[in-house]
Amino acid sequence: MTQIKALVLTGYGLNCDYETDFSLKSAGADSHRVHINELISGNKDGVQIRLSDYQILVFGGGFSWADDHGAGVLMASKLKHHLGEDIEKFIQDGNLIIGICNGFQCLVNLGLLPGFGGQYRERRVALTYNDSGNFIDTWVRLKVNPEAPSVFTKGLIDLEFPVRHGEGKFYASDETIDQLFKNNQVVLQYADENGEGAAGLWPLNPNGSLRDIAGICDPTGRVFGLMPHPEAFNHFTNHPDWTRKKEELVRQGEGTLQEEGEGINIFRNAVNYIKDI
Repeated sequence: MTQIKALVLTGYGLNCDYETDFSLKSAGADSHRVHINELISGNKDGVQIRLSDYQILVFGGGFSWADDHGAGVLMASKLKHHLGEDIEKFIQDGNLIIGICNGFQCLVNLGLLPGFGGQYRERRVALTYNDSGNFIDTWVRLKVNPEAPSVFTKGLIDLEFPVRHGEGKFYASDETIDQLFKNNQVVLQYADENGEGAAGLWPLNPNGSLRDIAGICDPTGRVFGLMPHPEAFNHFTNHPDWTRKKEELVRQGEGTLQEEGEGINIFRNAVNYIKDI
């Protein structure tokens, strides 16, 4: 396979598609922004379009349908009604899905996550209102579970990405959360500066997520959802401390910062996985 094709959903309040498309292209994918209606109709600018023509599907960030009836609820309903079987087959065929922020909310509403036992229609977790009651826009540190089967985080240790959401609190029953940890499906947790779990403390844990959960995957590791935005760290200047970090390197005689932001690694892992199968 010479080209890895990625489809980034757009439309109805989704607003992170350009950064996501750029990040995927930087990671080596042949990425395309496709409106939800175009995918449903099977036609984009007069050309036939099918989900089966792609290997990576992105449910991106934003405020789909203005988060009316709850974040990601209406997008999940529309996709389930029109494309539910196609999406399940997409997973069964060995392809990859990532849901970021609003996309993560959509994935859990669809039931694609956590996907216990290969069941992709059962809703077991929720992403609900932040404990603060307010929208939050800040950067967070993340602890990566090295034992997780997630394709997207392979080889990554700790990360820093921005969060920007009003409904990002991960919530589920104790039984479900215990099973997620037992299966190593908890991929990311909010952490302190030493890489240890945030222990629920604000602002390290920005929304009150139970057990500091910031991202989970299905048992295969090919479906991944997270609240932080990797596509928003596509260049080193995206980081709020880039000027300080650059000056530190100069003073230490270690050159300059790598131009590419750390978020690209999430997408490159996806591209490399498809190349290797």
